[in-house]
Amino acid sequence: MRNYRSYSIHIMETVTLKPMFHRNGECIGIYFKNTQILNEAISTAAGAKWSKTLSCWYLALSRESHQKLVHALAGKATIVQTELAEYLKAKKETGVSVAEKSKPMQAPIIKESGTSPENSDAILYYKGSRISDINRHVIPNMFAHLKLKAYSTSTIRTYLGEMKQLLGMLKDIPADDLQTEHIKRYLLFCFEKLHLTENTLHSRINALKYYYEQVLGREKFFWEIPRPKKQLLLPNFFNQDEITAILRSVENVKHKTMLMLAYSSGLRVSEVVRIRTKDIDSKRMCILIKQAKGKKDRIVKLSPVLLIMLREYWKKYQPGRDGYLFEGQYANESYSTRSLQLVLAAAKQKAGIKKPGSIHALRHSFATHLLDKGTDVTMIMKLLGHNDIKTTLRYLHVTNRDMLQVISPLDDLKLD
Repeated sequence: MRNYRSYSIHIMETVTLKPMFHRNGECIGIYFKNTQILNEAISTAAGAKWSKTLSCWYLALSRESHQKLVHALAGKATIVQTELAEYLKAKKETGVSVAEKSKPMQAPIIKESGTSPENSDAILYYKGSRISDINRHVIPNMFAHLKLKAYSTSTIRTYLGEMKQLLGMLKDIPADDLQTEHIKRYLLFCFEKLHLTENTLHSRINALKYYYEQVLGREKFFWEIPRPKKQLLLPNFFNQDEITAILRSVENVKHKTMLMLAYSSGLRVSEVVRIRTKDIDSKRMCILIKQAKGKKDRIVKLSPVLLIMLREYWKKYQPGRDGYLFEGQYANESYSTRSLQLVLAAAKQKAGIKKPGSIHALRHSFATHLLDKGTDVTMIMKLLGHNDIKTTLRYLHVTNRDMLQVISPLDDLKLD
C-alpha cells in the first residue's frame, strides 16, 4: 500500500479520502460536494458503496480499489488524501490498526496532544485479530506508565506496537499470567517462524521487559531470557564526491540548506526539522540542538559555508525568529521528516547515485569524513550526541585513514 500521493487534477471539485473502519474492515472514506458527475464516477466507475451510518461513499482499503478510484476521478476532481497517507505510514511502522465503531479510523500512532488508548470505546486490532477483552487493560496501563516516565512519542509507539502484537496472538490467554518459559517460546516463534531480525527481536524484548518488570513489577522477570547477538553492520555513508554531486543536483534553496545542515553538523533528520531560527548562533558559530534523542541538549559547530547558505535561505523565506527554521506546508508546523527523506532520494536519483542511504547516511558521512581527517573519536562522540563510545567506534570500521598507510602485499610483487 505505497505511493498514495495527492493527485492535482485541474478542476474545481475536490474529493477527500480518509481512512475509516466500517463493516468489520478497513475502508477508504470518500467525501465530496454532491454532484451528479462525481456521484456517477464514484459509484459506477469506481464501484463505491454508500454508508447511511457514516453518510459517505466508501471502498475497501486496497491498492486496486484506490487505483480504480483515481482512474474514475481523472479529469473530474482533485484528490486530497493526506490523512489516508498518514494512516498507511503509521500502520506500516507499527503493524497495528486502531478503529472505533461507526467513526472514522484514527491512525495507530500516539501523539503528544492526541487521543490516548485508554478510550473505553476503542477496539484494538493487530493485523485483523481483535485483542481479547481479558487483555484490554494492558495497553492503557502500559501507555500511562510510559507517559508518566516521560518516554518519547517514538518509544511509546514502538513499545505499544510490540506489545499489541503479542496480545493479538494470545487471544483469550491472560497476558499477565505468562511466565518466563512462555515468553521464551513466543520469542523463539518470532525468530523461527516470523523470521524477525536481531534488531527487531531486541525491540520486542525491550517492550515486553518494560511491561512485565516496570508495569507489573515482576522482579528480574527477563533475567533468564537470552538476547540474540546483534550483527555488526557497517553504517551506510557517501564519499565526498557523492555528497558534492547530491548538493549540486538540488536547485531549491530550502532543500539544499537542509541537506547541507544535516551533513555539515551530523544531525539526525528529526533534529534538522526541529531546529528553530533562534538556535543558530552566528557570533559563536554554533547551533543549539535542543532535546534530541535521549532528551539531551548539545552544541554543534556552525560551518562558515553553511552560514552563507543560511543567510541566502533567510533572505528568500524569512523564517520567524521564534518559529521553526524550516516550516512545513502550514504555518508554525515543522517540515516533515518524510518529505526531507524524499528530497534526498530525488537528489540521489538526479545525481545518478545508486548507493543506498537516507538522511542518516549524511550523519554517518559526517562522522566518517571527520575520522578520515584525523579528528579525535571522543570529539566526534560529543558532536553526534552519543551516550556510549562504542556507538562512535563503529566508524573506525569504515574510515580509510589507517588503511591508506597499509601497503598490499600484491604491490610488492614484480609482475612486469
